[in-house]
Amino acid sequence: ESDAGDYTCMCGDKQSTASLAVHALPMFFKEELKNEEVQEGASVSLRCELTKAAPVQWKIGSRVLKASDKYQMRQLGTTAELVIRDTEVKDA
Repeated sequence: ESDAGDYTCMCGDKQSTASLAVHALPMFFKEELKNEEVQEGASVSLRCELTKAAPVQWKIGSRVLKASDKYQMRQLGTTAELVIRDTEVKDA
């Protein structure tokens, strides 16, 4: 989408201009989250992959998670990862 705009070709005092529109492809999960089971007190990593890089938001139920000592969020390109440290039964 950032390539959209007006482009101009110039030769001396002559020029030709065209407008380029870029329609975004829909994003979807290339690799979805997988169910995990861990022992209480362990750490777990949840990972998903998107078809293109985009910001993600992690939630448990309707509560939005924020980065903390317990929750670490990483994103490298199209892969998003949530690490939950020191899991408790209430984290299920």
